[in-house]
Formats: sequence, structure tokens, C-alpha cells
Amino acid sequence: MKIGFIGLGNMAKAMIGGMLKQGIVTAGEIIGSAKTEATRKRMEEEYGIVTVADNRQVAEEAEVLVLAVKPVFLAEVIGEIKDAADGNRLVISIAAGKTMKWMETEFGRPVKLVRCMPNTPALVGEGCTAVCGNGLAADRDVEFCMKMVGSFGKAYAIPERLMDAAGAVGGSSPAFVFMFIEAMADGAVQAGMPRKQAYGFAAQAVLGSAKMVLETGLHPGELKDMVCSPGGTTIEGVKALERNGMRAAVMEALEACVEKSRLL
Repeated sequence: MKIGFIGLGNMAKAMIGGMLKQGIVTAGEIIGSAKTEATRKRMEEEYGIVTVADNRQVAEEAEVLVLAVKPVFLAEVIGEIKDAADGNRLVISIAAGKTMKWMETEFGRPVKLVRCMPNTPALVGEGCTAVCGNGLAADRDVEFCMKMVGSFGKAYAIPERLMDAAGAVGGSSPAFVFMFIEAMADGAVQAGMPRKQAYGFAAQAVLGSAKMVLETGLHPGELKDMVCSPGGTTIEGVKALERNGMRAAVMEALEACVEKSRLL
């Protein structure tokens, strides 16, 4: 099976690396296009794939076509390739905010489409990707896409109406987590800890806490209560976070992401 990538940025890199590592495809079965020669050369050297400058060539050769470009460039790319990407090809988009109905309009005809919303932790094999397909995408098409994105983390099939929410809680939220890690490290530095060590403590605490949620199946509130001893230090910290509106701030941040996604 020939898989084509239009766009070879971070998300494409994560997808290609995951698929090769899991043996889903071989390097010889992947072709990709990118604007710059430097990007193409780097991907050839790192992954052994074939790269070209022409998006249309990728669309003509690929059985599965991944549109791994930013939303602002998606209409332009579809305009370049829509005559080459016939109805037999499965088209996968990772662009936030662009619905399958919008993409069908841009192609000018019905197309087998699957939307995916991966996130940057995919670069380290810990991604979280939402997946949905249109009426022309068969179950096997969606299953293949789930297998593909599952090669670099967890994959969840959802209805398209939840894609904006998935983009916020999965796609945008790593930035908020990085800010939280940075803030915790700043607090530790203020208390006298060397910065590099503070980042290690903060990052590992977040990693371990997330793993507890995923592996124990317990409610996050229950896990929080397990840490908060009566009259102890942790509950004092929780009180400070509540006083400063942590929950409301996080909810409003996700709400802002959802609204922006709907406007793309």
C-alpha cells in the first residue's frame, strides 16, 4: 500500500515514525512532499522515504493520501490535487476546524474522507488522536486510520460533532500542561531548587499523575483526595489554586480553543 503525505512537518513526522516503528508500512511504501528542499532531504535521511516537491505527484501515486498541512493552506492544496485524487483513494486530513462537508465542497465531489486530530506528544509516541470518517469511508478505512494513528499513542473514534472539543482537550491542551509544568518548576526554583532539577520533578509528577488516571480508572477527584491529607500541605495548595480560579481558567481556555476551531 502506498501512503502519501502532503506536508512533512511535525505531525507527519510523528505519523511516519510511528508507522515505521510498528511495521505498518515500509519506508518504500511512503512518499511525501514538502515546500523546502531542506525538509525533504531531512526526511529522506531520517526515515528513508521518497520525497518530491510536487503535491500532485503524491496524490497520483498514493492509495492513502494524508493532508498534513495547516488549515490555512488546506484549500490551496486541495485545489492543486483534486483532479488527481480520484474517488478510490482514502483522504485523511489532520487540519483543525475543517469539516468533512467543507472538504467535499473544496474537492467538488464526494470523496472517501477521514478526519484525524493528533497532538504534539505523538512525537514521543504518546499522542492522543480523535478519528471520524464520512459516509463513503468504509469501516476498514476507519480501522486502518485508527491503526495508523494508534502507532504513536492512543486513538479514539468519535462523531464529527465532537472534533472541536477533541482538538481543544487533546490537541491544544499540551500547551497548557507545558505552562503548568513551567509554573510548578518556577515555584520550586523560588523555594531553592535548581531549575533543571525542578523541571524534572514537575514533568515526572505530571507524567505519573496522568498514568494513574489512565491505568487505575479512578476519578481524578478521588485521586486528588488520596493526596490531600487532613490538615496537610497539599490541601493548602489546592485551596490556593481554587482561590485563584484554576478550574475556571482551564475551562475557559478550552472554550476559547473550541470557538476558534469553529471559526477556522
